[in-house]
Amino acid sequence: MMSSRLFRRISVAFLALCVLAIGMNTALAAEASTAPDASASTSNIPPVPFAFRSSPLPNVLVIATGGTLAGKAADATSFQNYRAGTYLMEDLVKQLPDKDKIADVSVYQFGNKGSGGYAVAELYDLSLAVDQALELYDGVVVTTGTDTMEEIGYFLDLTVQSEKPVVITGAMRPWDVIGTDAPANLYNAIKLAGSGKTTWFGTVLMLNDTIHAARDVTKSNAHRMDTFETPILGALGYIDEEEIRIYRAPARVLKADQEGWRTPFDLKKIGKKDLPLVGIAYNGQEMSGGSIRGLVAEGAKGIVTAGTGAGGISSRMSDARKEAIAQGVIFVTTTRTGSGTMYGGGEGIIAGDSLNAQHARILLILALAFSDDFDTIKEWFETVGRQDIDGSQLAS
Repeated sequence: MMSSRLFRRISVAFLALCVLAIGMNTALAAEASTAPDASASTSNIPPVPFAFRSSPLPNVLVIATGGTLAGKAADATSFQNYRAGTYLMEDLVKQLPDKDKIADVSVYQFGNKGSGGYAVAELYDLSLAVDQALELYDGVVVTTGTDTMEEIGYFLDLTVQSEKPVVITGAMRPWDVIGTDAPANLYNAIKLAGSGKTTWFGTVLMLNDTIHAARDVTKSNAHRMDTFETPILGALGYIDEEEIRIYRAPARVLKADQEGWRTPFDLKKIGKKDLPLVGIAYNGQEMSGGSIRGLVAEGAKGIVTAGTGAGGISSRMSDARKEAIAQGVIFVTTTRTGSGTMYGGGEGIIAGDSLNAQHARILLILALAFSDDFDTIKEWFETVGRQDIDGSQLAS
């Protein structure tokens, strides 16, 4: 029989092991709770089908989020009366004629709603999904609603780490009405992504046969199919049936395959909870400072002002901005005119260059998620955000 002394020693040792195991599990759980979000949504990216692996065609994944392109109209002539994000992308892709001539196409249904219905935290998941897809596919098409397409596109442009083509597209008329632009936009976006012609361009937007840089493009009309424009700078190129012509490129292409091509905003290094509240305050004649004070009260860490002319704001807004800066809020100056470059800045204020207010807001959200240092954020706006070209630096 085991002696009582030996039994006590074994019991004490066993108890110590149990305490150690509990402590290790607690530590691991705590570490997991503070780790960046590894979104479950990115684990469902479909593998390249076996039948496509030996095909000479490029493999393109369409990541669908809904929008007008997937909308169901009240009837065949209801251009404005429809429910966005109704049809599944798998069914829409099956309806595309001759797609087997341009690419082997797979589909991932990320979501199915209007673009304005997505939270910034969901764009975090979308960006990670795009990067994961590009580990397998030659190019990715992201379909979204057009209302906030320029913001979604710029978020992807700033955060996707792969150099492979990312093309964002949508439609101004739902899929099932006469004269719809939805099938043609989807077909041409797949063609563009599969062509590889926008490799190293970052994210580009393609609607109405026209290719735009995500940083520069904006929605200019509530209803027209040629709504997307790039003020002053112009489009990157066009698609004319089999021809894809690129006439200019984003400045980041000059850094292809070099350090500095990728932005500092690798989402794997942060969690969704790190994405801060950032607002836009719009200036007008004798505008009050209520919009700024309201955003500060809600906990905004940054505010973009859409000023008159060269970024001007009213005296009352200026007073509210000074109060907010004293509380640590960072401001970015833009213009409400639709185009124009902002220069200078000041204490707590960063010039937004030629970014419009909605683009500047996206960059400020990401910058504040990665740093709370004003000088660092200012430098990112002057480099990542500016994207200008200095030919004197191109000489070998």
